[in-house]
Amino acid sequence: MKKAEYVDPMIGTVGDEQEESFHGGGKTYPGACVPGGMVQLSPDTVTGGDNGTGYNFCHNTIEGFSLNRMSGIGWYGDLGNVQIMPVTGETDLRSGSNEEVPFKKGTEGWKSAFSHENEIAKAGYYSVLLDRYGIKAETTVSERTGMIRFAYPHNSDARVIFNFSRRIGGHADYEEINIVNDRRIEGHICCTPAGGGLGRGGGNISYNLYFVIETSVPAKSMRFFANEEFAQDGIKSFEHEDAGLIAEFGNGLNEPLVIKCSISYTDLDGARKNFAADTYGFDFDGMAEAAFDKWEKAFDGANVEGSNETDKKLFYTCLYHVLLDPRIAADTDGRFTIANDVFEAEYTHRTVFSGWDVYRSEFPLLTLISPETVNDEVNSLIRIAEHKGTSLPRWEVLSNDSKSMVGDPAVIMASDAYIKGIRNFDVKKLYEISKASALCADEFAGKPFTTVRRKSEQYLNEAYVPERLSDTLELLLADYTMAKLAKVLGKKEDYEFFMSRAKRYPENYNEQLGFMAPRYSDGSFVFEQDEYDDDGTVESNIYQQSWFVPYDVEGLSELFGKERTLELLERFFEKADFKRLWNDDYNHSNEPCHNITHYFDILGKPDRTQYWTRRVQKEAYRTGAFGFCGNEDVGQLSAWYVLSALGFAQVCPANDEYYINTPLFKSAKIRLDPKYHSCTADKAFSVECDKDPEKYPYIAAVYLNGKKVTRPYLTYAEITSGGVMKVELSKEPCESFK
Repeated sequence: MKKAEYVDPMIGTVGDEQEESFHGGGKTYPGACVPGGMVQLSPDTVTGGDNGTGYNFCHNTIEGFSLNRMSGIGWYGDLGNVQIMPVTGETDLRSGSNEEVPFKKGTEGWKSAFSHENEIAKAGYYSVLLDRYGIKAETTVSERTGMIRFAYPHNSDARVIFNFSRRIGGHADYEEINIVNDRRIEGHICCTPAGGGLGRGGGNISYNLYFVIETSVPAKSMRFFANEEFAQDGIKSFEHEDAGLIAEFGNGLNEPLVIKCSISYTDLDGARKNFAADTYGFDFDGMAEAAFDKWEKAFDGANVEGSNETDKKLFYTCLYHVLLDPRIAADTDGRFTIANDVFEAEYTHRTVFSGWDVYRSEFPLLTLISPETVNDEVNSLIRIAEHKGTSLPRWEVLSNDSKSMVGDPAVIMASDAYIKGIRNFDVKKLYEISKASALCADEFAGKPFTTVRRKSEQYLNEAYVPERLSDTLELLLADYTMAKLAKVLGKKEDYEFFMSRAKRYPENYNEQLGFMAPRYSDGSFVFEQDEYDDDGTVESNIYQQSWFVPYDVEGLSELFGKERTLELLERFFEKADFKRLWNDDYNHSNEPCHNITHYFDILGKPDRTQYWTRRVQKEAYRTGAFGFCGNEDVGQLSAWYVLSALGFAQVCPANDEYYINTPLFKSAKIRLDPKYHSCTADKAFSVECDKDPEKYPYIAAVYLNGKKVTRPYLTYAEITSGGVMKVELSKEPCESFK
């Protein structure tokens, strides 16, 4: 069985419909995509609610198929442009399930009921039967082009509705559409925060999308509409804030109708070039086969062998989600835009960086299996920051920084990359921008500068943000990684400055409470009833956030008391239900808790890391639409699973250690990249277990290239040198590393 056949894109496709938690489900999508592709052609069940991909497994109607979206995100989502819906006969001129733009005249809308029994979702392919019309719809993609195939019932009045104003989390602001001929449509869609989008406008996302559409057969007629009324008949160009078009193909179709669409975020010329560069014509099956092959090749980056078929399905589906972003933002000619200015670069410009999420596991995994992607992303963030006069973006979409969440995560990710030898970018600019951000500068390189950090004199002078514990600890980690980067670059004074800041974390420990806690401007602690209060924390509570000193876990243990630390950690995990969407104790559904299972490795109890990591793997990840315990978060939740399945976690960015847990599979292999990895022993790194990890969950001994490992971690350099890590397993806990 091929690796890509294990992928199940339906896993995690629940949106915000769950009663037991406000936080919703995995919020993934089932439609077609390729690794890092610009196009994600997937069905839309709704426009509205906190259904960030436009699809929610809990719904029973489909309103169309749109060309782009993000995966695993909350805050109402964004993109979802160029929505295409096949229909037969006359319909209302609204979908009927667009909560952002409700009906004025219609009743039922053009949406169609469907059944999950008639959905097929595979790597690079999706299909569904639209019950209302009896139409089979199929989608597939290449990097910058999507293709849809509609099979209409015999002798039906075949029509296609193009909804150009549609946008996830809102609506487009302006559309300019041109009918080139009876088979070709071109256009431009403008989206700004005024129309909503991410955070319903709160994410401050603006972008322009350009597209070229062609149909496999000519339309008998095309007619524009807006605001549920047809425009003047016979016009070939249309500008509006609510533009749509109906193309009629009559009842003489003897074969499926194929529609092909290429997009660009640069200009119409870019969309045309992307369309011209596509070599598949209207060969839907050829494109679908090629999309599958791209996934199969991508999975050579990390592949596994084992007896548990469910675990393999979860592994490759998680790896699939890891490889979706950061995605290509440049056209086939290399051009891309930042704030409407056009650039061209030698690297591949990328977009969708959910920094607060993905620096924890996603990028530590990518540094191993796809370092070129990491290098591209660092280049992309530097270019955006330099052009816009800002910090490296915190949560970036199409060169916009939504500034969602807290901290300075791009500095963390980029510092980690450089320290690991991923360095094909301008490190001088990286460092200068990062330092300006860390010092909350008003000016950089003679121009005004905007920092992503909160401008807090308290933090600059006393290393804490008043009343904000999460902000404080995240910024201290960013400063720690800045210190590590400064040291590598030979900047001794900067190293000492930033490291001295990072070492001040104990000042946030409230001895009376026995946990970290936020402080007022005068230094006194905010009153907390107990460790479950959430004052000053972001998507966490005091208990969860108190562990967030990944760069000094041993020092944190001394602060709490070593015996008490181990007791608190055990209680932290024992009281949690890993299947739940939200826990007040260990909460795998959100990032502040990620990698804490590996604290036991650092504290001399590796068997507890092995025990709890296996519990999380087996209980927090499941098959089916409800498979993720929370938002998948643009690859982060999946990356934790993939790394731990291979047998590791990087607890602290910019540190060299990948802490060991029991691998999930009997054997695994990571393909290394000689451009970025030393490969001194081999061009691959393999993990081989002597017994089935399913039955033998504990580690008795570890050997790297024949030499016994006496510590609970491997270094990044050891992994990327290649070779074999052999793991001897046991049914009972062992003193693994002595």
